Amino acid sequence: MLSTKSLFQEILDDDESFRLFCSIAAGGESQGGWENGRIAALVPPGLRELAPRAARHGADEDKHGRIFNALLKQRGLQPVAVPYETDYTLLLERRGIGLAHERLSREEPLTERDVIVYLAHSRVTEQRASEQMRLLLKHFAGHPVLGRAVRMISRDEDNHLAYCHEELLRFARAGHGRTIQHVLRECAHAEIRVYRDVSLAVMSHMGRVLRWPRAKAAAVAAGIHAMYAYERLVGWRRMVSLEQPALRDALGGPAVPETEYA
Repeated sequence: MLSTKSLFQEILDDDESFRLFCSIAAGGESQGGWENGRIAALVPPGLRELAPRAARHGADEDKHGRIFNALLKQRGLQPVAVPYETDYTLLLERRGIGLAHERLSREEPLTERDVIVYLAHSRVTEQRASEQMRLLLKHFAGHPVLGRAVRMISRDEDNHLAYCHEELLRFARAGHGRTIQHVLRECAHAEIRVYRDVSLAVMSHMGRVLRWPRAKAAAVAAGIHAMYAYERLVGWRRMVSLEQPALRDALGGPAVPETEYA
């Protein structure tokens, strides 16, 4: 029977598909680490209190990249180049979502609107990351190799999402509510398209590596298209709502090294 768990299990059991999976994940996390680090360095003077939390966000993302690379090393595998069409972060940037790398590479302070764009983009993408990790947590929390990594990263992604909610609500109370909702909607609609395209590309690569029969590959693609149809119709709304998180100041402390997780 074709299920999310069986698909992931098949990918994890094969060295080549596992290598591609971890390489894609590590690349995305490392990009996120760089972006958040640059944002922390460029936060405008009037918003400097945000810098330590953005830096913590970046440190967490860097840590996740190291975790995925460590999983490869444990199996004696080397990372592979990430195919362009599977690069979620890059494709979002190409659609004009978030802050462009060219902008972040300049030594020019961000504007208040730039910070709102960063937080709105993060609120949408961290929703996706949190949901993905919770799905892996549901199926692989007890896995002898992946379990610990999944628990670590899932906890961090939930914290990142809480941080985005809290900071955006602070800006909304300061009178930026309309701007926030506009940017959130724009990001959400672009993200669901990019996520569909990346999912199709990743599963196409996995299908070739694992030699899936045509019917199985078609069934996986149909599932991805069905999810996109749902998200385009109503699912996007979960990405644009804001609510006060149960955990306040989720990124208020220093990043926790991998070795300090239970």
